[in-house]
Amino acid sequence: MPIKRYGVLRAAVIDRRIETTDTPHYQIQLRASGTDYRAAINVRSQQSPPELLYLAVDGFTHPLLDGLRALPDGFTELESRPGGLALDYIRGNLFRRQDLRPVPTAEPGPENDLGDFIDHYVRRALGDADARAYIFGQAWGPEPKADKIFHFSPGNGVHDVHMNQGNDGRFAGDDGVYQDGGLLLRFGDEWVAIFLAFQSQAWHTDDITGHRLPDVPGPGPTPGTGEPDHLVRIVAALANPVGPAPEAETVTLVNASPAEIDLTGWSVVDRATNRQALRGRLAAGAVLQVPLAAPVSLGNRGGTITLLDGAGLKVDGVAYTADQAREGWTIVF
Repeated sequence: MPIKRYGVLRAAVIDRRIETTDTPHYQIQLRASGTDYRAAINVRSQQSPPELLYLAVDGFTHPLLDGLRALPDGFTELESRPGGLALDYIRGNLFRRQDLRPVPTAEPGPENDLGDFIDHYVRRALGDADARAYIFGQAWGPEPKADKIFHFSPGNGVHDVHMNQGNDGRFAGDDGVYQDGGLLLRFGDEWVAIFLAFQSQAWHTDDITGHRLPDVPGPGPTPGTGEPDHLVRIVAALANPVGPAPEAETVTLVNASPAEIDLTGWSVVDRATNRQALRGRLAAGAVLQVPLAAPVSLGNRGGTITLLDGAGLKVDGVAYTADQAREGWTIVF
């Protein structure tokens, strides 16, 4: 079953420690409205290969940031559904899968392993009263004992700060959609996002259970043979046309592959998961502008656009913010 008490902790960073036990974690002590918490971030997998996939995005932008700014300090439970604040690495179009890279748990020297990479950003927030960390994952506590790492009492915290779907073997019971973990740091108007996944996790999962789909390859950051990733790309969108409603919104696609593609059964999906069916054939290198019709809507306050193939597998996905949705301007991705 999906993880319990999924949500996001908004808090100030108080301390941190790189733990090097048999199950190493990067540990962060945080404080929100007088209550202390610990974020336990995996830096090594219990399954092979042991190195986690890591991505840090400086200057991160996404429509969910507006909702995060409005949250109070403390832990907020989130509904695992589209259109809200919950993270989903596959459906939320937070980053490109290929941008993740495997990073060693611990290596001699500075700035060359996962603990160092995370510490580079967390140190910046340490002691900055205005900076805020947003830790997505599963909550625990309060416990009737002191925290085992930082010794504050009662023990409280967040773990599973990584992708939580497409798991293999005994961890498949934690699968779910819109319940992925992550670490976002806010410094004034600037955001940094850190995303983590295990190399054993699949990147095409069931839309209900989050389980890996049978007969679809895909562990690791690079799409395997038979996966549809980026065969066709979303290259532009007109989210806020000039004139009154109903607006003539469009999405522009390009066939990046060397072969003609039959779009029959494919669909464009908005942030609320409304779908518009596609049809026809798209020649190699050809461009197609798709006029959108209700109920599909891009919205002027930011959103996501996803392209699915005939089997329902994600081909491409993008996100845009309210600042990008200027009237009459085409957003280029």
